[in-house]
Amino acid sequence: MDSPSDTPPENPAWHTRTADEARAFWRTGRDGLADDEAGQRLTHYGPNALPAPPRANALVRFLRHFHNILIYILLFAALGTALLGHWVDTGVILAVVLINTLIGFIQEGKAEKALDAIRNMLSPKATVIRNGHRREIAADQVVPGDLVLLQGGDQVPADLRLVEARNLRIEEAVLTGESVPVEKSLDPVTEDAPLGDRSCMAFSGTMVAFGRGVGLVVGTGKHTEIGRISTLLGEVHSLETPLVRQVEQFGHWLAVVIVLISAATFAFGYWVRDYPLNEMFLAAVSLAVSTIPEGLPAIMTIALAIGVQKMARRNAIIRRLPAVETLGSVTTICSDKTGTLTRNEMTLETLVTARHAYQVSGVGYAPHGGFSLDGHEVDPDDDPVLSDALLAGMLCNDAALHERDGQWQMEGDPTEGALLTAALKAGLDMRLQQERLPRTDVIPFESDHKYMATLHHDHEGHGRILLKGAPERVLELCDLQRTAEGDLPLDRDTWHRHMEAIAGKGQRLLGVAVREAHAGQQTLAYQDVEAGGFTLLALCGIIDPPREEAIAAVKECQEAGIRVKMITGDHLVTARAIGEQLGMGNGCRAIAGHELETLNDAALQRAVQESDVFARTTPEHKLRLVQALQAQGHVTAMTGDGVNDAPALKRADVGVAMGRKGTEAAKQAAEMVLADDNFASIAHAVEEGRTVYDNIRKSILHMLPTNAGQSLTIMMAILMGLALPLTPVQVLWVNMVTSVTLAMALAFQPAEPGVMKRPPRRPDAPLLSGFLLWRIPFVAILLWAGTFGHFVYMEEVLGVSDELARTVAINTLVAGQAFYLLNLRLIYQPVLLGGELFRSGAMWIAIGVLVLLQLAFTYAPVMQALFGTVNLSLQDWGRILLFGAAVFIIVELEKTVIRRFFL
Repeated sequence: MDSPSDTPPENPAWHTRTADEARAFWRTGRDGLADDEAGQRLTHYGPNALPAPPRANALVRFLRHFHNILIYILLFAALGTALLGHWVDTGVILAVVLINTLIGFIQEGKAEKALDAIRNMLSPKATVIRNGHRREIAADQVVPGDLVLLQGGDQVPADLRLVEARNLRIEEAVLTGESVPVEKSLDPVTEDAPLGDRSCMAFSGTMVAFGRGVGLVVGTGKHTEIGRISTLLGEVHSLETPLVRQVEQFGHWLAVVIVLISAATFAFGYWVRDYPLNEMFLAAVSLAVSTIPEGLPAIMTIALAIGVQKMARRNAIIRRLPAVETLGSVTTICSDKTGTLTRNEMTLETLVTARHAYQVSGVGYAPHGGFSLDGHEVDPDDDPVLSDALLAGMLCNDAALHERDGQWQMEGDPTEGALLTAALKAGLDMRLQQERLPRTDVIPFESDHKYMATLHHDHEGHGRILLKGAPERVLELCDLQRTAEGDLPLDRDTWHRHMEAIAGKGQRLLGVAVREAHAGQQTLAYQDVEAGGFTLLALCGIIDPPREEAIAAVKECQEAGIRVKMITGDHLVTARAIGEQLGMGNGCRAIAGHELETLNDAALQRAVQESDVFARTTPEHKLRLVQALQAQGHVTAMTGDGVNDAPALKRADVGVAMGRKGTEAAKQAAEMVLADDNFASIAHAVEEGRTVYDNIRKSILHMLPTNAGQSLTIMMAILMGLALPLTPVQVLWVNMVTSVTLAMALAFQPAEPGVMKRPPRRPDAPLLSGFLLWRIPFVAILLWAGTFGHFVYMEEVLGVSDELARTVAINTLVAGQAFYLLNLRLIYQPVLLGGELFRSGAMWIAIGVLVLLQLAFTYAPVMQALFGTVNLSLQDWGRILLFGAAVFIIVELEKTVIRRFFL
């Protein structure tokens, strides 16, 4: 056999080799490695740690955030205001640029913690055998060929080929999604066995739940399963959110329009109207500044931040601002099962006696629920066989339940915890029953005999042996079955049919039996149990069931046009059963991970459309499934809690990690963390995301017509050879003060009616859809007609001064904006019906603030000196308010026409 130095330590087939073959390969004897040999291997293979990837320095990462079209537009606006000598406005715009850049820089730094979180998952200490002595060393000093000792509570420090195992069970949910600890053995398995079925292996970062064992190190650092996931995570690139892509497209489009309009206006004014060069240059800059929505990035950030606050109140913590909006466009949610759609708490759901098949309600370890037969509630005390089975499950049990701060917590094996909870649901008192039937002796569960047995005696001296374990093993030891009429001969065929039916529901099977014991028997030996003669009490079906609120949340998502898919590392039958209970199966077949490996990308895309349940999946499978959905244009959210979910969480458009039971690696890779580990919180987050996107659209619908109306006013004045109705400094006042004040109110709008009854918007839909492309010029023309028309009326008809005409014009424009703000409480629906106009206090506060600002702008001596305004008469204000009311009425009529003929 090759020497270890000639072969990389991540040999993928260790699970196919025997323990002796692994020992021979690494030349490891019973006494472990010698210190000098361990030192040589440490030098050759490196420390047992995950390497940090190369990173750009902070300055480079900071400067990268300036490469954005909106940033370029803002810098252009700052240049324009600087050329006009308005340094205060220049400073404000540059401050907006800096704030947006800093937000992106900080968020990028947080994202990089995903790799750090995985690197920190290695156990800090490990117990090894070297030179024949037990020794505790730092985990990063473990080398291939080391013998590592394992016992309950230990974290596995490296990938191990087990060479000894005594009742060894390891919690592998962080890698496989398996809902219960995996029972380990020494027997090799086939090469294509999924990770969760490699029972002769122990993997770095998993936890020993029970028993003892010795493992031979076959992979350290980046050559472990966690290391492979870390490498995979480093190769995954996060996608831009739909909003970022749309804003970038919108920015490019807007930049082209600004340049073309400004250049054309400059050329016309200079060569056709013979305006002086410097005056025409300032007019062109004024036109450009009037077109740029300087406040849009700030409004977007505010809208997203408000969404973050609302989601936090509903247990959804957002780590990256754009994820708020992305949630609103999600078309598919790929959810892990264990701990996400389920509680990761095993529950007794089916209990079959010789005569009846009972269903047990309630989820998790909280003893709330009851028993039903054929859909009708029953009292367990009415069936002595049911009571006997529940009592046996409680007493032949080493688990414990505790209530702390209103939460029920289980200590011990999850399967035993399920039996204990079921007994409490039936009203059995653990302490009272243990006093009535104290335990005399016990044979603990071992994988060799696949059962646990306990000996009990009551206070009259009567003894009994309680037995629970694998159903096929329990059946071997039984001759009778208990009924209400007495003990009858065991009907094995019927019980095997029951076993098949329960297993078909994805439930794990457990048999419970009893046998009388002699009064004088004080010890329990294997031969006492192997003698048989037991009476079968019941078969128990145990499963980690879906959360009740998750079932409702899946239905709500489906009503909102969002397809929910389960991608789990658990067994196929279990996954299918949970999917059916959640209502996501849709009659489609479930697909196992080994089937996915045979599919090319095109076939995988078809499979992901046809099926909603995927089981026994690896991190690579989850990542491929997310990519297949994205290749079809889906905006995909991925939920998960384990290290195995991290690559898919990072790749998804929105990664959603569990806050309570999720690993730190999953949280750092995700954009959102659920504080309550509740899938239902995702539905609330989607609603908030849709509301945020609606509010951003409303802000754009308000700011762009205002800017376009200003631009048209300036352009028409140049075309007609008139004085400018708005000076550059007045344009900046409208853009940076009034528009932002009003548009900011739109960021606080509550959800529109029926927001969760409409389908998700198409991922490829532009930010400015067909309707918006109509509404923006429609309102812009209204604002231009009122502003420019009022200006011309004041100058040409009334013959007033330019200052008075401009003061009237700018107040006319602002009044139109204010009344149009009221229209935008609802984009399509009338605002006067159902009191919608008064549901938003933010709009009325913004209008009140705007009134005070405009009065100061018009009448305050300082403002008059800065902006060239003069006092207005009541007649002037009457015409201004009349125009504003006309805008409101016309837009409401436009909504009616659009709804009737086009929607």
